[in-house]
Amino acid sequence: MTTKVASDVQELWHAFKQDQSNQEYRNRLIERYFPLVRYNAERVWAKLPDGVDINDMISAGVFGLMDAIESFDLTRGVKFETYCVPRIRGAMLDELRTMDWVPRLVRSKASKLEAARKQLEAKTGRPPTDAELAEKLELSLEEFDKLRAEASAVNLVSLNKKWYETDSYKDVREIDIIEDTKGEDPTNGIQKRDLMRLVTKGLNRNERLIIILYYYEELTMKEIGQTLGLSESRVSQMHSSIVARLKDHLRRRKPEFA
Repeated sequence: MTTKVASDVQELWHAFKQDQSNQEYRNRLIERYFPLVRYNAERVWAKLPDGVDINDMISAGVFGLMDAIESFDLTRGVKFETYCVPRIRGAMLDELRTMDWVPRLVRSKASKLEAARKQLEAKTGRPPTDAELAEKLELSLEEFDKLRAEASAVNLVSLNKKWYETDSYKDVREIDIIEDTKGEDPTNGIQKRDLMRLVTKGLNRNERLIIILYYYEELTMKEIGQTLGLSESRVSQMHSSIVARLKDHLRRRKPEFA
């Protein structure tokens, strides 16, 4: 049985080499050797940091396999498996290099900084200070700060990286747990609206708009005047009067907040 399979593969190779434009023969060869791609992709992927998709490695490996099939010489007496593996792995490594947006110089600086940190930590038994690291690297503090900023560019995190697995169909990933520092706390929003209603109660339309535009929209007196069709000095005068009245109003209601 094994002999027959080997014979069939040889016949397929000869048929393809006689007509390399035949896509059917090429695709059958790809299917025949695809397990080599998956095997090597899994080995390469196992050594990579989280965030790299194994399917990217497999796709690159398939292109390497196709290139090996096109260029393989049957007359050299070399097993195709031996010939194609370096090309499959090479294609995967090329793909990794194109995915790596960090220049080699930056990675070199990061490695240099990390090596110095480890040496000092081993020597002192504690994390080194910036001054100690700068002295170790023979740099001024200003030069060290610049080096550290440049080296920090290698700390890339994939937002699709799995944070932890759940019992549901969807795992929790980095993007699901990142804090939105620009988002407004709903509680704060409610409190602001309540406060705005409190302080503008009893004011007429223009007075209410002056408070809202000045304190909430952060417009200048001149911009508010242009919006309301008033002079800047008139807006300023009204603002002072409103603030004085609000202070008196809040002072009288102070016991309610005690």
